[in-house]
Amino acid sequence: MTTMTRRGLLGAAAGAAAVIATPAAAPAEGRRGRAVTTFVLVTGANGASSGDAELTLRGHRTVGVELPGHGAAAGQFRRSYQAPQDLAALATERSPMAGITLDDYVAATVTVVRRAARLGPVILWGGSMGGATVSRVANEVPRLISRLVYSSAFCCVDLPAIGDYLQTPEAAGTLILELGGASLADPAVIGATRTNFRTNDATVLAKMKEALCADATEAEFMAMLNASQPDESTQVPLADARGHKDTWGTIPRTYIRHTRDRLIPLPLQDRMIAEADRLTPHNRFDVRSVATSHAADGAGWAASVEILDELARR
Repeated sequence: MTTMTRRGLLGAAAGAAAVIATPAAAPAEGRRGRAVTTFVLVTGANGASSGDAELTLRGHRTVGVELPGHGAAAGQFRRSYQAPQDLAALATERSPMAGITLDDYVAATVTVVRRAARLGPVILWGGSMGGATVSRVANEVPRLISRLVYSSAFCCVDLPAIGDYLQTPEAAGTLILELGGASLADPAVIGATRTNFRTNDATVLAKMKEALCADATEAEFMAMLNASQPDESTQVPLADARGHKDTWGTIPRTYIRHTRDRLIPLPLQDRMIAEADRLTPHNRFDVRSVATSHAADGAGWAASVEILDELARR
């Protein structure tokens, strides 16, 4: 998860072929004759696709990737999830996320990147679990991406998967297990994880806020919960998400460290940065830092926007 209401919590072949076959449109130009940059934004777990108004008002394009199983028509939001909740039904109703893999996320994102690249430079941004998708997309279409941005996101290099990094000594301080109190179902039964973001249990809410967004106001926290989707893939955190030296490793990249993150602790962020820099010593991370929690509050996101705006104007 990254930004409060925009980015989420952790984390079509025919369409792509049609895009490739379509003659490229002339790139739009900004005020100074420079092609307009498109930010393609990949949410973390439980997030919904969204652009960003401030980046758009600064002259850039922004588009959020609708990940499979996360669309409005996918069926995540259901009558049993409304108050009063039917907890028995929520414990057994099959998830629209069942069977969805990292490959599916990558395919959806590649389609968006291909379309955006017809219009001008593309900066591919990933938050939290979205970093796994970003790295794999960079392996697929490195020449279509001007820059990668990881915002307190997983960047797998030496170890294959997100789950592997959460077992390292640098992850020892993570509060990710604090989110377990909001679980609604056995993943083996529904085919996904299901989190009750609409709970009113004060103890559970306090633990979630500490883990995800301790810096946020109560209003920001509640807005984030109400925008979050309950179900998420069980397979994405276990999939091989390593960036390859000859593809991913050729693209300029920026890492925005969240220095107060309790979900991906700062030592773990720094470990992933160091591993990437060792793999491609001539293409090291441009490292920035923002004093915010895992899910950036308003001030934290505003600071991130300043960084992104600068990167787009380089």
